[in-house]
Amino acid sequence: MIAVPRNRLAGFVDSSGFTAFIVGVILLNALVLALGTYETIAERYGSTLHDVSDLCFVIFVIELSLRILSYGVRPWNFFSSGWNIFDFVVIGSVFIPGVRENATLLRLARLARLMRVVRLLPDLRVLLLGVWRSVPPLLSVAGITAAILFVYGMIGWLMFADSIPEHWGNIGRAMLTLFVMLTLENFPNYMYEGMDVHPWSWVYFVSFILIAAFIVLNVLIGIVLNSMEEARESERRRTVQDEHPERAGPVVDVDSSAPVVERIALLRAALDELEVELSAGSVVEPPAPGTVETS
Repeated sequence: MIAVPRNRLAGFVDSSGFTAFIVGVILLNALVLALGTYETIAERYGSTLHDVSDLCFVIFVIELSLRILSYGVRPWNFFSSGWNIFDFVVIGSVFIPGVRENATLLRLARLARLMRVVRLLPDLRVLLLGVWRSVPPLLSVAGITAAILFVYGMIGWLMFADSIPEHWGNIGRAMLTLFVMLTLENFPNYMYEGMDVHPWSWVYFVSFILIAAFIVLNVLIGIVLNSMEEARESERRRTVQDEHPERAGPVVDVDSSAPVVERIALLRAALDELEVELSAGSVVEPPAPGTVETS
């Protein structure tokens, strides 16, 4: 994604003060929605809550208009960002015919405004992007976990189907029992129940916990942490690009399935950032050989 030029209004709408004000309005909108769930408060202050909610909506519309105007003669560039599109849909959905007349849809539209806080807070953006990046590798881990559950489920069915049919009567119940055991919920009860049938069945249960619970869960945690680090690096590059749009290169979203492309993209991004730092004068060149540095 290449940086889009903007006018002086961008400095105001992107300032920390304006962002803090909008976050405060979002929290106020959340408070109004929460108070509306109490019947006594809704009956006594219903009209006031409704007016405050409308005021929050007006502020959101003004904010959205200012952000679009900050793109100057090219307002369509506002839609080059997915977060901007999300804001536009959330705020503009109220103007769709049938939404404002439907109380349920209107409440859902108001509730969706709370998600706008994700765009305004960088840490939340990094968290959400990290979760999104971790979805593809998590699908592979889910397949491995399902295979482990099936194998251990069949073994458990063979061992305990006749004695404990409520937990191991068929492959479905056996896999469901093992899935519950993944959370270590009631694990000792299941193990001692199995040991009453086969004294050496503790090997079955302990090996399952070691393989499925510890190893698989640690792999899941590692994938999420790695995705979070990639998302944090991507957010940092976008910040550098926003600060120096005239010199910074494009932000490259690296495909984790192509390691060669990833290395090239990382090297290119590092060179672009070094060029920005050199142009900004943040890097001091060392003295030439043979010269004496005087204080």
